[in-house]
Amino acid sequence: MSSSYLPATTDSIATALEAKNPSEAISILYQVLENPSSSPEALRIKEQAITNLTELLRLENQAEDLRSLLTQLRPFFSLIPKAKTAKIVRGIIDAVAKIPATSDLQISLCKEMVQWTRSEKRTFLRQRVEARLASLLMENKEYSEALALLSGLIKEVRRLDDKLLLVDIELLESKLHFSLRNLPKAKASLTAARTAANAIYVPPAQQGTIDLQSGILHAEEKDYKTAYSYFFEAFEAFNALDDPRAVYSLKYMLLCKIMVNQADDVAGIISSKAGLQYVGPDLDAMKSVADAHAKRSLKLFETALQNFRAQLEEDPIVHRHLSSLYDTLLEQNLCRLIEPFSRVEIAHIAELIELPVDHVERKLSQMILDKKFAGTLDQGAGCLVVFEDPKTDAIYPATLDTIANMGKVVDSLFVRSAKIMS
Repeated sequence: MSSSYLPATTDSIATALEAKNPSEAISILYQVLENPSSSPEALRIKEQAITNLTELLRLENQAEDLRSLLTQLRPFFSLIPKAKTAKIVRGIIDAVAKIPATSDLQISLCKEMVQWTRSEKRTFLRQRVEARLASLLMENKEYSEALALLSGLIKEVRRLDDKLLLVDIELLESKLHFSLRNLPKAKASLTAARTAANAIYVPPAQQGTIDLQSGILHAEEKDYKTAYSYFFEAFEAFNALDDPRAVYSLKYMLLCKIMVNQADDVAGIISSKAGLQYVGPDLDAMKSVADAHAKRSLKLFETALQNFRAQLEEDPIVHRHLSSLYDTLLEQNLCRLIEPFSRVEIAHIAELIELPVDHVERKLSQMILDKKFAGTLDQGAGCLVVFEDPKTDAIYPATLDTIANMGKVVDSLFVRSAKIMS
C-alpha cells in the first residue's frame, strides 16, 4: 500500500476500473481510501471505492487483506451513518465467506467485530454479526458455544422486538438443536420462528428456509407426506430466486416419495419442466435409489451408495433416512429368502442376496433379537435354524371373553334386582 493518496473523485474510481491488472486497481483504491477529506462527496466516493476493493480482493482470494481492510476502516466508520457502516461490514464478511477454506478466519473476524461493536455501542450491527458468528460456529460443529451465544442473543432481540432478526435467530436455533438431535427443542424454535414470521413480511428466501426446515423436522418424525408438501413450497421459493438450495429441496422431495413407497413417481418429477433445470449428480443419485427400491434390489442399492457417496452418504439428512430404508429392504429380502427353509446355511443366504456372509449373519442375529422371526444361529455349523411360529391357543382369549360377558350379565341382574327391591 502506498503512503501517498489520490483524490476521492469519480476519476480515481474510473482509473482503478481501467487498471491493467487487479493488483494495480487494488493499489489505486487503497490510495483513494487514504485521502483525509471528509466532505460528503469524498465519503460517497470512498464508499464506492470500498465496494470495488472488497470485490477485487474477493476475486483475488485475499481473505487476510479483507480482514485488514475491516480494521483499517474503523476510523472511517465514525464519519458515516451507522446503517451504512453495518452494510459495509456485512458486505466484507460476506466477501470473506465466498473465499474457500476460510471458516476459521470468518469466526475470528466475527469475534473481532463483536468486540469492536460492543466498545462502540453499535447494538444493531453487533446482533447481526453475533447471529452470523453462531451460524459459523454451528457449521464448525462447535455446538455448545453457538448455543450459549444464541441463548443470550434471543433474549436481547425479543426485548427489542426486532421480528426479522428474531426469525433468523430462532431458525438458526432450530437447526442447532436438530444437529444436536434434540427434536422437541428444534420444533419449539421453529414454531417460535413461524410465529414471529407471521407478524411481518418475510422475504421469499427466508420463507423458503423456514419451509425447508419444517420439511426436515417432519421427515425426521416419519411424516413424509407433510414433509413433501413443505419441501415443495421451499423448492418453489428457491426456484423462483435461482437459489442453489432449490436442488436440495427437490432432492428431499424425491427422498420423501421413495420413503412412502412411491418410487415410480421419481422419474416423473425429474422429467418435469422444473426438474429438468436441476438434472445433475444429486437427482441422478435419487433416481438410482428409486430404481433399486422399485426392484427391491440390495445390490443396486449398495451400488447407488458407492457411485453417489458425496450426494447420499455425505448429506446427513439423506443418509439418515436411506439407512432406515436399507435396513427395511434388507429385512424384507431376508424374510422372503428364509421363508421356505427350516434349516439353511448362512453362506447360501448370503449368496442369494449377494452380500458378505458376516454382514448377513449380523443382520439375522439382530432380526432374531428383535423378534422379526423365530430362530437361532448355529455358528458351529454356519447355519440358520428357523422355528415354526408357535400357534396361539384360542381357548384362553375365548375364556376371558366368556368371563367378561358373564360379568356384564351379573351386573345387569344386580341393577334389575335393586330396582325391584326399591
